[in-house]
Amino acid sequence: MNILAAANAGGGFGVGAIAMYVVFIAAIFYFMAYRPNKKEKAKQAELFASLEVGDTVETASGFYGVLIDITEDTVIVEFGNNKNCRIPMRKDAIVKNEKMTS
Repeated sequence: MNILAAANAGGGFGVGAIAMYVVFIAAIFYFMAYRPNKKEKAKQAELFASLEVGDTVETASGFYGVLIDITEDTVIVEFGNNKNCRIPMRKDAIVKNEKMTS
């Protein structure tokens, strides 16, 4: 019995300390990685929900165009005054809707 008591009384690294470090690291991960990503996805979903035909949008490559057609996951954007310059692209290529900034 004396040997067990001596081993437990030693200032070792206990399970409680390990659990505390795991919780601390998980909290840091949540606030630095998961939470900002969740906010960005909500902002992007709001942008996609606000899109309507005729809106002026900015693409990820920096081009401005007018939405001609919108489907579930793609859009057709018309660039410039040339009516023949219509390009289909994924919705996630749109980074800004000009009517939201006005």
